[in-house]
Amino acid sequence: MTPSHLRRALTAGLLAAFASLAPARAETLDKVTFGTNWVAEAEHGGFFQAVADGTYKKYGLDVTIVPGGPNENNRMLLIAGKIDFFMAANTLMSFDAVANNVPVVTIAAIFQKDPQVMLTQSDAKVARIEDLKPLTLFVSKEGMTSYFQWLKSEYGFSEKNVRPYNFNPQPFIANPKSAMQGYVTSEPFAVEKAAGFKPSVLLLADYGFNTYSTLIETRRDIVEKKPDLVQRFVDASTIGWYNYIYRDNSAGNALIKQLNPEMTDDLLAYSVAKMKEHGIVDSGDSLKNGIGAMSDERYASFFNKMVKAGVVKADLDFRKSYTLRFVNKGVGVELRPNKP
Repeated sequence: MTPSHLRRALTAGLLAAFASLAPARAETLDKVTFGTNWVAEAEHGGFFQAVADGTYKKYGLDVTIVPGGPNENNRMLLIAGKIDFFMAANTLMSFDAVANNVPVVTIAAIFQKDPQVMLTQSDAKVARIEDLKPLTLFVSKEGMTSYFQWLKSEYGFSEKNVRPYNFNPQPFIANPKSAMQGYVTSEPFAVEKAAGFKPSVLLLADYGFNTYSTLIETRRDIVEKKPDLVQRFVDASTIGWYNYIYRDNSAGNALIKQLNPEMTDDLLAYSVAKMKEHGIVDSGDSLKNGIGAMSDERYASFFNKMVKAGVVKADLDFRKSYTLRFVNKGVGVELRPNKP
């Protein structure tokens, strides 16, 4: 057995052990495999919560989560029919699937806001997004082809001050007149631990970068042949996210730490707090329609911004990238506290 296969076998075993703790409502459970796009972390917490607390089983599902990582490509496993659902990073991946005739479709958007931020230090005196322009900007290759193109078209940014971001905060820490990309749920925490100061953050979603994030994808043939299974997976995942964000998430966190021993209690707590503070999971349309909400208007708005930025072609039939069939039903809204 290869190391990769061994990791997957251990992962499946751990997940099965946790899932068996809760009673099943149905005698026969539908087996489902869900692949994430990175190692287990709080940003995936609702899915692990639904496994660990038995929510998936209550919906008649036996769910195995296959974590992603630097050497894994779970989206290819979805396309190849090896797994049933996949967690895509953002809407641009959905547009790219249409452009390349990949037979997948987005069925829910767990994050209403993309967690992408730019971090700055107090010496930079940044109060608004335009104040980033004169700074040295540490941006990844992926960032340069996505959100930075939007910064150029929407706010007039230039590439002259951009330096490569290699997921190491030290160059940013060493340069007070710089800004670094990151996720609001993780990089600010890492910088504070490493440098002893709290960086300021600008959440790009609050300035108009309105992509959805942490999408649930599946193949079109599953939507056509097993719509009931798709609906149950979306609904149970939604319940899992309400429980993870607003209620006792200890079961989900325990499973995350089992699968990712590098994950700490303080980082998990920080990530959940920031998701709540910034409305990453539950804000906007989801306040009425439930976690996972999507709308035609939001998709059209982001598509038009990406066309203007030159990221996607204007003739792309972006509406093929998603379906609203399984969301906007208010599932789980009663689990939200009065003040989200």
